[in-house]
Amino acid sequence: MTNKKTKIWIALMKFGGRIGCHQRADRSFSFRGYQFPVCARCTGVIIGEALAVVLLFAKIRINVIYCIASILPLAIDGCLQLVNVWESNNIRRIITGIIAGTGLTYLYYYAFVFLLELLHVY
Repeated sequence: MTNKKTKIWIALMKFGGRIGCHQRADRSFSFRGYQFPVCARCTGVIIGEALAVVLLFAKIRINVIYCIASILPLAIDGCLQLVNVWESNNIRRIITGIIAGTGLTYLYYYAFVFLLELLHVY
């Protein structure tokens, strides 16, 4: 018989898998014996996205070039790990995820505003 916490954890793990995270235990954080439902890099991206939403509501804007550049550290880290140049660690993964998630969310915002202006809605 599973307890309520375990049932919630199982549901979150299923959700994390559905959103596309590989959920590898060695690349994920754990808290009180429960693995996070997404890996360290995805955790960082989610944190970065939330941070960007707060910054956007605070009317803080970031230049589009910086937004594009913010994705590069994650891409470089992931690609170098993929080709076995180095094995990244969870601290690097979460930091590059936060940076990329923030920049990517701003890019989504700018694309949305551009489309609204193109349609003369904004």
